[in-house]
Formats: sequence, C-alpha cells, structure tokens
Amino acid sequence: MKACVDSIRKLLRRVIIVSLVNIPLHSNALEPVVVTATRTAAFANTLISDVLVIDRATIEQSSGRTLSELLAREAGVQMSSTGGFGKNSGISIRGTESRHTVLLVDGIRYGSATVGAPNWDTIPLEMIERIEVLKGPASALYGSEAVGGVVQIFTRKAEGKFLPSASATLGVHDYAQLTAGLRGGNNNLSYVVGWQGAHDKGFSATNINEPFGNFNPDPDGFNQTAFHASLVWRLDPFWRIETNTLSSRSFNRFDDGQGSAINADTRARSEAALMNIGVKGRLLQNWETFLNISRSKDQYVQLASASPYIEIPSRFNTKQDQITWQNNISIPYGKVMIGAESLKQTIDSTTNFDLTQRTIRSIFIGLNGVSAKHYWQANLRRDDNSQFGGSTTGFAGYGYQITPEWRANISYGTSFVAPSFNQLYYPEYGNPFLQPERGRNTEFSLAYTHTNHQLKLVYFENKIRGFISAETIARNIAQTRIEGSTLSYHGDFGPLKLNTSLNQLSPRNVLSGKQLPLRAERQFILGANYDATPALKLGFSLLAVGNRFEDAANTQRMGGYGLVDLYADYVFYKDWSIQTKLVNAGNKRYETLRGYNQSSRGLFISLRFAPK
Repeated sequence: MKACVDSIRKLLRRVIIVSLVNIPLHSNALEPVVVTATRTAAFANTLISDVLVIDRATIEQSSGRTLSELLAREAGVQMSSTGGFGKNSGISIRGTESRHTVLLVDGIRYGSATVGAPNWDTIPLEMIERIEVLKGPASALYGSEAVGGVVQIFTRKAEGKFLPSASATLGVHDYAQLTAGLRGGNNNLSYVVGWQGAHDKGFSATNINEPFGNFNPDPDGFNQTAFHASLVWRLDPFWRIETNTLSSRSFNRFDDGQGSAINADTRARSEAALMNIGVKGRLLQNWETFLNISRSKDQYVQLASASPYIEIPSRFNTKQDQITWQNNISIPYGKVMIGAESLKQTIDSTTNFDLTQRTIRSIFIGLNGVSAKHYWQANLRRDDNSQFGGSTTGFAGYGYQITPEWRANISYGTSFVAPSFNQLYYPEYGNPFLQPERGRNTEFSLAYTHTNHQLKLVYFENKIRGFISAETIARNIAQTRIEGSTLSYHGDFGPLKLNTSLNQLSPRNVLSGKQLPLRAERQFILGANYDATPALKLGFSLLAVGNRFEDAANTQRMGGYGLVDLYADYVFYKDWSIQTKLVNAGNKRYETLRGYNQSSRGLFISLRFAPK
C-alpha cells in the first residue's frame, strides 16, 4: 500500500503542476453560500473554517448509496461499516469519533442520545438537496459533540414552479429503488413532497473473521421507506413561516448469534422522524431574527436475535426537543449573531438506565466579517447541562489576502462532548463517573486561487483531553492528539472538472503512543467529471485508503484498499435521463471493520424524470 500511496503522491504533483500551468486568467465561477460555518449566510470564499459543500449534482453522481458512503468519498472523512447497504456505520471527520460530529437536518439536531451518535443511514439521499460539512471544532456554534465537525443536510426545498419528478433504480444483489416527488406553489405559498422506497437482498454482512463468532453466510437484506414534506408561507416580502418534516422506516437483517443457530439473524427496525416549524423575518433594515421549534426522534427496535444476551424485543428510543432563537445584525464590522437555545433529550428503553432525561440551555454570540484584505470570525458559547454543569467554548479565526491569488487563514477553537447515556449507564459497560471530553484545535491553511482553480493546504492539531475509550468499561483517557493535513486541488477546465486530495493523519493516544483504531494515516481521492456532449456526462472516482489498526493495542493491522467507481448520465429525451454507475469496478475485496464484508463490483442503472 505504501508504494501505491507514493505513486499517488507523484501523480498528484504532476496533476497540480499541469493544472496550474494551463489555468485561464479570469473566473466567472459563482461562490456557494454557506450557512453552517458561521450560522449566518456567507460566501464560501470568505470563510475561515474548512468547509465542504456537496450539491445535488454531486450526490446523484456519487457511487455512495447512503449518507455515510457518500461522505466517505470526501477529503478528510473515513467510514467504518458492519456490512453492506443499510448496516450500522459511522464516519470519522479528521480522525475523530462518529459521536464527535453533529448531524443537523434543516437545522434540526438528530441522533441517538444512548449511542451518542447519529444513525447515518436513516436519511435517504433522495431527500437531500445539499450538504455542508464543517471540518474542525464547532462547539462554540453548536455545543456538545462538535469536536470533529458538523454535517448539515438541507432537504429538497419548495419552489414556485410546478415540477414533478420520479426515478427507478435496479442494481446488484436485487437492489431496487423507486422515488417520486412534487414541488410547486406561487408567490405566497410553496411546497415540496417526496417519497422513496428501497429494497436490497444484500450479501453476507460477516465473514469467518468476525470477532464475536457471529458469522452466518446467508444474505443480510435491507428495506427502507421514507417521506419528506416542506411548506413555506410568505407573509410579506420580509417575513415567512416554514415547516419541514422527514420520516423514514428501515428493516434490517444482520448476523448476531452463532451461525449454526436456528434463525441466527437479527431482525431490527429503525425509525427516524424530524419536524420543525419556524418563523423568520426582518425587525429592522439590518436586523434579521428567527425562531425555530423542532423535534427529532431516533428509534431502534431489535425484533429477533439468536444471541442469549439480547432481550427481545429490545428498544432504544431518543427524543430531542429544541427551541432556537437567533438574531443576525449587520454592523460596520461585519455580522453579529446572537441567540439562545434549549435542548431536552429523553430516552426510552427496555434497558434500565439510572437517568433518562437531561436538559441543555445555551446562549451564543458571534461576529464574522470581511474588510479589504482581512477576514475574521469569533464565537463564544455557554452550555449549561443538567448533568454536567456549565461548559464555555470559543472560536477565533483570522484570514489575510496576501495577494489576489494567495490567502492564509489561522484559527483556534475549543470543543466538548458530554458522555452518552450508554457510556454512563449501560449495564456492564457504562461508567457514571465519566467526565466530558474537551478539545483544543489549532488550524492553519494556505490557498492559491486563480479563476476556476484552487490549490489548498490545511494543517490542524486537535488535542482531546478525557477522550472516552470504547473498551470493556468506558473510561476517560488522559489525552489524545490528532494531527493532520490535507492538500487538495479543484480545477474547472470547461467540460472537464477535476478534484483531488491527499490526506495525512496521525491520531495518537498520548499516554500509550499507540495509533487510535480504525483510522487510516493516509487517504487519497481523485475525481473527474466530463461533459462529453450537452446530453452525456461521464464520471470517474478513485478512493485509496491506507492501513489502519482494528484495536487500541495496535496488534491487528488491517490492509488498505483502493476503489474505482465509474458513472455515466445520458439525457435521451427532454427531461428524461438514464444513469449508470459501476461501483468498485476493480472488484476489490476489502473491510472497514474486521470480519465485516463490503460490496463487490456492482452495476446500478437508474431511469430519471426530472424537469427543471
């Protein structure tokens, strides 16, 4: 794998050199507007933080069928999965844990308070219009869990023009998906509704190396249905009311019991439900305000299991009720953001927990702005947790435009994570004496931008005190240190779009000196999209992931892997198109967790009707 990575490095240097020699002199590219990095609308090229925007076109072209698979093909993000489509998975942003990332859906906080992390595969990609990924600490903006970053999903939005849409997809392992949607309205009222259903017969999620003796060679399938709706009511040019709802229900099979047992498969049901209503308007010419009330539910029920340790049915439900009031005020020094939040987390389970509810009340303030060659951002937040008391976090960043092409950014941010209910109280694992994890992140970036091309280097060091280990008994580790860098290039050559990145990571337990498990130290990504004709689009992507360790003692090394995916989209009649994806074209056998299989080569064909 080392020789492969060295060859990739040489290729990356050549690509960058050739690209910079041939870039044009002027740019007409439009910068996307990003909300997540500051909690206010800002152009991407004015931000201090490292932010990734994934638009609808990128989602449709990606070979990922789930949110975790989609994100794993982006710079600085790694994935671990217990099998194929719909199986339990987690993502790691910049070497942090999956529970170190906040997941927001239209501003609604979503996740499991027992596990302490979101179920990444309950939000279907067909419901998503855009994703913003904020890399680095964001507790000063969003509170607990935002040590590694924030993923914010924006679902399909209402528009005035009436637009129906539909798609049908068939693929390997008897995969089938149907989607349908409507959007429309007028100047005062607009709406969008969408539905999707998916079935996957699957393959065996485990193999003989599965560490708990649960190997069973039968296929482990997955079924999911989901619904989404949004309504916007414009009261006048400055005020509007918006409501969103999203629900999904999934049925999953996976191995949990000796393979020789009768009915050795576990059957489980997962449900997600998110809803909100908000009012947004302008109090003064320079003062915007909005109030948002939301609820999210994460439900997991184990319906059957051959394991003698599992109570059937077993239930783990989380309900999160949140109220947010935020004000954005424009002043000569930029935009001031000030607000307050209340979050109530409630769990309901067949497992006995000593505590089943907690409340977090928060206030926050921020300032971000641009003047000539200078860029700045500062945030401060206070969270009062009914279990752990108060935590104050902050962020400060500064950017300087050295020349019209060169810009440097530097930032420092703190973060924290309150232990989950499982970590505190789960029988024979929980530790009620756990303390919150606290992080300190230093970051530097240097970017060269010329028209439609950008070369960027980001370096970061994240020190986490009290890191909670996933051992036999949960405990706080004195300190972990995660150091890393990303060298990326984005180029637009007219019909050809090129994206590539080389990511290096050093995630360490400071006390033992060992590498944190399930983190590869090297990752390379190469993507190319080519508009062959106005009707035909072609795409290619390469993901190369280096070696990593399965265990904290670093005794079980897992090999690296490289995946090649191919994509084609052909518009054959007006608003009708056919899409073809060849996933894992090289038929690479690989694992992201020891003993759990990943998909072999797979072909997927979609028929889409999508008027614009």
